[in-house]
Amino acid sequence: MTTHTHHTDIAIIGAGPVGLFTVFEMGMLGYKCALLDSLPEAGGQLQALYPEKPIYDIPGFPSVLAGDIVKHLMAQAEPFLPQYLLGDAVTTITGEPNNFTLTAGENNLNAKVIVIAAGAGVFAPRKPPLPNLAQFENTSVFYAVRNKQQYAGHTVVIAGGGDSAADWAVELATLGATVHVVHRRADFRAAEATVQQMHQLATEGRIIIHTPHQLHALHGEGSQLSQVDIADLYGNITTIPATRLLCFFGLSPALGPIANWNLSTTTKKVVVNPATMETTQTGILAVGDITDYPGKLDLILTGFAESAIAAKTAQGLINPEKKFKLVYTTSSGIKPLSS
Repeated sequence: MTTHTHHTDIAIIGAGPVGLFTVFEMGMLGYKCALLDSLPEAGGQLQALYPEKPIYDIPGFPSVLAGDIVKHLMAQAEPFLPQYLLGDAVTTITGEPNNFTLTAGENNLNAKVIVIAAGAGVFAPRKPPLPNLAQFENTSVFYAVRNKQQYAGHTVVIAGGGDSAADWAVELATLGATVHVVHRRADFRAAEATVQQMHQLATEGRIIIHTPHQLHALHGEGSQLSQVDIADLYGNITTIPATRLLCFFGLSPALGPIANWNLSTTTKKVVVNPATMETTQTGILAVGDITDYPGKLDLILTGFAESAIAAKTAQGLINPEKKFKLVYTTSSGIKPLSS
């Protein structure tokens, strides 16, 4: 296997929204960044799981699609020439501050400071225990909606009882899809207003709700789904002719390789000092949902603020002789880095 060696100032593990904004904060101080992520594209969960879902708590945007947040953040980072090393998880970290080496697949990255912005860590969708599930995945069975227009005119079975299931049931029904919602309980965990919308659409015949039921079997030719069998609590089977299945059973997060990096951790998070975003290993910082400290709020906007704190800490590690000066962009503007 050919190994490629790269050099940067800041290695950011995780190319989600907080990792992308960290590029901006580091760039404003004159540091180059490389982002590493196991996913094949930047954006983290926003891009991988719900790019077309609106988000309402991003300052300045009354409503913005998750995928558009990623686009804006990448454009904001672009003047600082970030390097993207995607598609492989970081497996090992060696060295010391100002001389770290990270290994991810065929890439070795030398960096002065490391920032872990891994969100929920290594995550994967929880899948139903159906023996032929893999046969239909990525053609007829999905765990996220990447392009909602692809479901228009289809008969879609949505399995789950949380916000994603209810949100997409309502959204796809308004696009002309025939939607069946399957949930093992009569009550839904989703926001009450969305559940009411879903029941209203059900009275209009645009959504069919099956509760309490759960997925039982899948049928089709090749990778094309044609029928979904569901079962009630007594084992009675109902067959739904369907061409698409969306499974929204949540994510199964874990620290993954991070657990082996000699950092102080809780069950699924990395312990940091909130005043500096430093972990228990000098030169390794952490920001975003992966972090844990008293009063921590798992919000994107909290992670953005943590990125600014981490940038100040990074300057102290890389250039300890240099006094940190907070400069406002209204007066400084953006000074792109040279390649």
